[in-house]
Amino acid sequence: MTASNPPHEQPGSHLYSTAHLMDSIGTQLARQLSLVTPRGRRRHAPPVLVLVAHGSRDPRARETVYALRDRVRELRPALSVRLGHIELDEPLLPDTLAALGTTPAVLVPLLLTRGYHVKRDIPAAVAASGVHARVAAPLGPHPLLVETLHARLLEAGWPPAGSDAALRRTGGVVLAAAGSRAPDSTADTRRTARLLADRLGVPVLPAHASAAAPTVPAALRTLTARGRHHLAVAACFTAPGRFATECARHAPWIASAPLGAHEAMARLALHRYDEALKTPATTEPALASA
Repeated sequence: MTASNPPHEQPGSHLYSTAHLMDSIGTQLARQLSLVTPRGRRRHAPPVLVLVAHGSRDPRARETVYALRDRVRELRPALSVRLGHIELDEPLLPDTLAALGTTPAVLVPLLLTRGYHVKRDIPAAVAASGVHARVAAPLGPHPLLVETLHARLLEAGWPPAGSDAALRRTGGVVLAAAGSRAPDSTADTRRTARLLADRLGVPVLPAHASAAAPTVPAALRTLTARGRHHLAVAACFTAPGRFATECARHAPWIASAPLGAHEAMARLALHRYDEALKTPATTEPALASA
């Protein structure tokens, strides 16, 4: 039996215990059995899901991306899930695509807005590979992304809904994102900020670590000028890294952790995969939607 998700994609050896080995075998067996009908006929395998991460020199980012991939596999064991990086980390996206051969795929960017990587780099890599593939919308904006942002804020110390009425009068949040010169990217970040504000019941201002204004300190000053003094920084980053660390340092009260491998993020990746399958095959990313 050939594994659909080859172990060489994993950082280090994940098969470090008998329990993990048995779980891996069970996952592969479930995937193979799902391709057989009750009458013993073989079903057509669904397109491979390729999660496309940016890549980072921070080992924590690599670990986070692999954990998210594993969570996606747990939610849908019958689906072959691969990983490719745009830069800095292996496997690089061109190598992942080359390994697919003639197998169709759906690429889901683990990115949060329609920046240049989503609009240009990923479609260009698909076109150069010759792979029959669809490129899904990025993960944001979407209510499942906001669900994760909310959960991370609660973990950091944000009071649960209804527990602190005064916070609605004095609280505020800066949504810290990577930033991009692409207008669609900044529009997506603003949309996510509005969705989070609706969820929290306090003002949420978008801010950027680079390439776009306002910066996190500038957004914090704006909220302070409006009489908001209980201020949090919500990390709108997929994984830990330099930007997330720098933005968190500016938090006057609490700063949430990056989105990471939260279950809602895995469900969101699968939602984008399913959404892309409903559209005609293309290397152009679908418009992000909420």
